[in-house]
Amino acid sequence: MSSKFAHLETQCIHAGKVKDAQYGALATPLYQTSTFVFDNAEQGAARFAGEAEGFIYTRLGNPTTRELELKVAALEGMADAAATATGMGAVAASTMAFLQQGDHLIASKAIYGCSFALFNHQFARYGIEVSFVDMTDHQAIEQALRPNTKMLFAETPINPNLVVLDLAFIGAFCRKHQLISIIDNTFLTPLLQRPADFGIDIVIHSATKYLNGHGDVVAGIIVSDAERITTIKLTTLKDMGATISPHDAWLIIRGLKTLSVRMERHCANAQKVAEYLATHAAVAKVYYPGLPDHPGYKFIGSQMKAAGGVLAFELNGSLDDGRFFINQCQLLSLAVSLGDAESLIQHPASMTHSPYSAEERRAAGISDGLIRISVGLEHVDDIISDIEQALVKMCEQQK
Repeated sequence: MSSKFAHLETQCIHAGKVKDAQYGALATPLYQTSTFVFDNAEQGAARFAGEAEGFIYTRLGNPTTRELELKVAALEGMADAAATATGMGAVAASTMAFLQQGDHLIASKAIYGCSFALFNHQFARYGIEVSFVDMTDHQAIEQALRPNTKMLFAETPINPNLVVLDLAFIGAFCRKHQLISIIDNTFLTPLLQRPADFGIDIVIHSATKYLNGHGDVVAGIIVSDAERITTIKLTTLKDMGATISPHDAWLIIRGLKTLSVRMERHCANAQKVAEYLATHAAVAKVYYPGLPDHPGYKFIGSQMKAAGGVLAFELNGSLDDGRFFINQCQLLSLAVSLGDAESLIQHPASMTHSPYSAEERRAAGISDGLIRISVGLEHVDDIISDIEQALVKMCEQQK
């Protein structure tokens, strides 16, 4: 989607905005309504028939929601978007609008736990085949292709171990084989990575995370061309109903105004925390694409503008040591989710990725000792100080 604003920082604030002709409000009005009044029966019939523009019912569309959709579409450089009630609403609606019984999906072997559960457990009930593949291995992707393959789904960077995938390869592979490509761009946002620039067909977000940024909303968004978004809105969203609340859309619009400055701080803080952990004797390994020894580092400056605000690491210790360490943190909040102002710490194997079996986690590279931090907006010295005191206590406890 073209925009009259050249810079993404400006689009975060102004893209998609419709002037309030009635009262001239600077802030986006919140249309907290379930339904819309027609002028007459003919107008109502015309709207239902798609012959006249206008709103009918908030599950089908809402002015506040529409501003959010147009804003994120502009940020991703795509034509249109559909907002959803949750991030998983976006995953389900974007895939199930185009897959049917007998189709085959290629998915990354490491993805968010509930995305994995949807594909591995629920899709089987509907006769949709799924292959989970190491998408850093391009030959493995090629070998997973079947005559009935319809779609490819992946995240990059991958949650929780921050593996970075080659979007140029994925985009070219899907175009060559006429597959629908879907990339979850939650970890980086369109400010740091725009998958459409590499030929990706559909981009999704858990808008709960960085787009909103304040830990007070659950939401998702799907971005694509106008035809696919229309299909999604008229099928899986209309008939399954995972549409966003106008109030949540309004909160995300407000959050997006500060997205650019928040992402700068998230990235700067995460880089310093990763560098600190990488030199600590109690830490066995750090997973963060901003470190030169990370395999994804080579994509910074081409595919990614920066490495993002999430990192993971493994301790020199047992699973019990990891639990002890997490429990000693005082500033870092023990909570799932990411992208909030507060720094969050969690244990993927027992929390976000618990839908995986132990064997499936090992295959996906998610160890029992892996710890994930969503680095927040606090002063970085305070974040590091909290991690340091927890590590000291863990080391003392190990003696």
